[in-house]
Amino acid sequence: MTFQSAGGRGVVLWAALCVLFPLSGHGSEAVELKFATVQRGDLSGIEERREVVVKTAAEWAALWKQHNPGQKPPAIDFTRSMVAGVFLGSRPSGGFTVDVTSVQRDGANLTVIYRESKPDPKMMVTQMLTSPFHLVRIDRHEGPVRFRAAETAAK
Repeated sequence: MTFQSAGGRGVVLWAALCVLFPLSGHGSEAVELKFATVQRGDLSGIEERREVVVKTAAEWAALWKQHNPGQKPPAIDFTRSMVAGVFLGSRPSGGFTVDVTSVQRDGANLTVIYRESKPDPKMMVTQMLTSPFHLVRIDRHEGPVRFRAAETAAK
């Protein structure tokens, strides 16, 4: 049936399809993926802000040597997994944190979502330099990996 031979019914059908198509789930939607913390803390040897994706044992050894020199890195099976991480870099005191809150796949893209927190100015904190970080293990992904900061929260 063509729109021309269907008369007014074809136009109505066409309009209905235009309205319903975006609501029918045919577009891509982000899927939440599982992840596991490898290590999180406030003291890292990496003193500059950095977002990392590690896909090989050699990359892992090199990153770990910068992050935690003298310590053996946790075992990761890079044939099945990879590591994503966020390093905030050097901060002037305690009370700063970073937490990976979500990992999402949208088509071929992977997005690591994280939240930074900083101390309230009235909060009593450790008076020492810190370098907060969070490293997570996720299933191996061959496509692009992006990072997105969620809203910064005050503690």
